[in-house]
Amino acid sequence: MSAEEAPFAWTGRRALRSGTPYAGVAEAGRDRQILYIGATVALGMWIVAILNAAGILSIQLRPGEGVRWNPTVDFFVLGLLALLGPYGAASAIRFHRVEELERRLPDFLRDVAESGRFGRTLPEAITVAAAGHYGPLTPEIRKMAAQIEWGVPVSTALERFAHRVPTPIVRKAVAILIRAHAAGGNYGDVLTRVAHDTRTEQLAVERRRASMLTYVAVVYLAFGVFLVTIYVLAAVFLPQMLTANPGAFGAVYSGLGITAPLVTTLLLALLVAVIVHAVGDGMVAGILYRGHLVDGFLHVTILLAVGWTVMRFVVPIVGGNG
Repeated sequence: MSAEEAPFAWTGRRALRSGTPYAGVAEAGRDRQILYIGATVALGMWIVAILNAAGILSIQLRPGEGVRWNPTVDFFVLGLLALLGPYGAASAIRFHRVEELERRLPDFLRDVAESGRFGRTLPEAITVAAAGHYGPLTPEIRKMAAQIEWGVPVSTALERFAHRVPTPIVRKAVAILIRAHAAGGNYGDVLTRVAHDTRTEQLAVERRRASMLTYVAVVYLAFGVFLVTIYVLAAVFLPQMLTANPGAFGAVYSGLGITAPLVTTLLLALLVAVIVHAVGDGMVAGILYRGHLVDGFLHVTILLAVGWTVMRFVVPIVGGNG
């Protein structure tokens, strides 16, 4: 065995001796742990919010406010961010990794098919193709080739590969590859067709996401316009209504009954509206872009964090209350 093959073979021995460390299972467990930790933090925040609402606690993130419902909403939002933010970020990273793995799969299948056209068996073709570079898919392919070199049946090695890279496209390609190997004959044509179909499907998904990206941008733009409108209302319009000359506008404003407590309640209602918009718009953006509800968690976190920060620390306090 050459010096270049030694590390490769050691990887195979370790996989055979200690069991294959399936990356998909590890990532799923990590995401669950992040979700549990986030849920624990969120529960603590929501308990503080309930205690603020009941008047037992009086914790204000923005001093000078006279409404206890504002701190209640604040801690509710912080709990929601703790619940959705880390889990949404971890899910987004996992989705990105899966996409990178799937993007290089057609290249590997084509290389295996080319080796098959030169008369190599499927195990030999996989071993030869494993010398190439396929981005983040390379370590998993080389691990599969090492297992084949150490006597693992090719069907078992392929199944382990599909288990380590648990994506729909990989599972589909592996299932077809195992059946083609069991049936015998020229597997090169089968792999070429699978690689072509896989790449065509990926291009269709990319085109769909490119078109949906416009709608996602519209969602963010509409949310930004909503925040700007609230800021102008709180910074310009409402203060003028409170300090207007009673001789000129007193009859009108007295009929409307616009007072400082009413303005405070109005801003609180707008804060709740921003939260509802952030959650709804974020979920819609995630579903539009990837088609997954979980992907909306990251968009919700971004919109909610921006909206809450603007409403609580950028929009001015009107009438002495928040």
